[in-house]
Amino acid sequence: METNKQIRRRLVELFNSQNLAALSTHHDGQPYASLVAFYADDDLKHIYFVTPKTTRKYANLTADNRVAVMVNSSTNQASDYHQAISVTAVGKAKDVAGADKKPILTQYLAKHPHLEDFVRSPTCALVRVVVDSYYMVKHFQHVMELHLEP
Repeated sequence: METNKQIRRRLVELFNSQNLAALSTHHDGQPYASLVAFYADDDLKHIYFVTPKTTRKYANLTADNRVAVMVNSSTNQASDYHQAISVTAVGKAKDVAGADKKPILTQYLAKHPHLEDFVRSPTCALVRVVVDSYYMVKHFQHVMELHLEP
């Protein structure tokens, strides 16, 4: 059994190695999934992404801020069943504004420099997911949980 420290290390490694995540929102009970370019704080308390304010995902998370974010290391090979790691973060999403926005965007753009024009668009929102829990699956069936303190 892995310790919380080991799970945290694996999460940071995974998040640093991957650029895209699947975001799950919902509207009136109907789930909706989207790909987003993400950045996660090293302390694992927050995951960030940028989205146009005109998207379905933005409307959904504005109506109900409960979201799930899934990141995985799969490569679409048979070996993924035993080697890939998949992590689902569960939390609440909210726009980032004011003085908090600039340093976060700097970190986000360090990971995704090719998205600068997109990120700087006035029609886009920087969204912070405050993570409550992580669920990490490895070896296809071994599930570990990490619950963050508020």
